[in-house]
Amino acid sequence: MRLKNKIILVTGGSKGIGRGITKVFLDEGANVIICARNEEELKNVENELKNGAQISSLRADLTNTNDITLIKNYISEKYGKLNILVNNASILGINSKIEEYPDDLWNQVIDINLNAQFYITKALIPLLKKTGNGSIINVSSTVGRQGRANWGAYSVSKFGLEALTQILAQELSEFNIRVNSVNPGGTRTDMRAAAMPGEDPNTLPTPHDIAPVFVYLASDESIGETGKEFNARDWIEK
Repeated sequence: MRLKNKIILVTGGSKGIGRGITKVFLDEGANVIICARNEEELKNVENELKNGAQISSLRADLTNTNDITLIKNYISEKYGKLNILVNNASILGINSKIEEYPDDLWNQVIDINLNAQFYITKALIPLLKKTGNGSIINVSSTVGRQGRANWGAYSVSKFGLEALTQILAQELSEFNIRVNSVNPGGTRTDMRAAAMPGEDPNTLPTPHDIAPVFVYLASDESIGETGKEFNARDWIEK
């Protein structure tokens, strides 16, 4: 098992990519904590995947610093450290021209997709330092590396996450904490269906299909790899 006894937090773990990689992490022997805003969905995933695996769930709004503190305290008290943080939680917003983008929705997307990643990462860095070889995996997007019309706040938030990745990789290298981003590419999720309603989902890989790159970055095999942009599609069937 490549992740045996690793302590992993997956944000946005109740569905989509978060849920898919959580299952694979558990299969590889990790202890996984998932968090999201919908407690019912979290409990459903926890009950579905438990089956002897080490999984726990925490309802949390990552834009709320009180909830961030609760997550930090839970991990600190139960495990005393954190090996891997997967910053996966995000929302789509809408496809719209910048000129027509609603101010309140813009702020909400930036807050959830970028500010929340800053809050949770900052809070958990001390626990990552305790491992001696921690890993932060930031889930980006194709439009986080190349701007595209009508992707608005989502694209901008993912560009910001790429910058955060590069900054953290430099700041945390002395503590042997590696920080990388993963572009999943088009994946069979509800978010993708909302963004591309005319697309046939059966033509897309599933969250399980794109999990190999996440396992690699969470495992000791990736020690020394930091500040890099990975594409999940390149790792399918590797």
